[in-house]
Amino acid sequence: MIRAFHKRGQKGFTLIELMIVIAIIGILAAIAIPQFTAYRQRGYNAAANADAKNAYTAAQAYFSDNPSGTATLGALTNYGFNQTALVVVDPSTLTQTAGAITVHHPNGTHTYVVNAQGVISVQ
Repeated sequence: MIRAFHKRGQKGFTLIELMIVIAIIGILAAIAIPQFTAYRQRGYNAAANADAKNAYTAAQAYFSDNPSGTATLGALTNYGFNQTALVVVDPSTLTQTAGAITVHHPNGTHTYVVNAQGVISVQ
């Protein structure tokens, strides 16, 4: 059947063959792009969640030396906390017995809050 479209001695693809390939690529792209976006969202949320856990661990180390202090981002950094790029961490209300650390990624969909007991909740 395809030979009917080819003249003798000509090589190459017919227009139908090229259109089929382009349609297949379009279908694959329509499936892959939304999945890629979802994977990125989960990655941003995972980075924020990991930073929340790490900030709480650094806060506990800080409170072992300063039981009556209030955690600051600088203090947490001095006690081993390394903030992930673009993740926003706000420990300004955390004390040893009250307050919370708020963490979110600007491109993520969740905000994580760690209370003074170490319980992480999603907002």
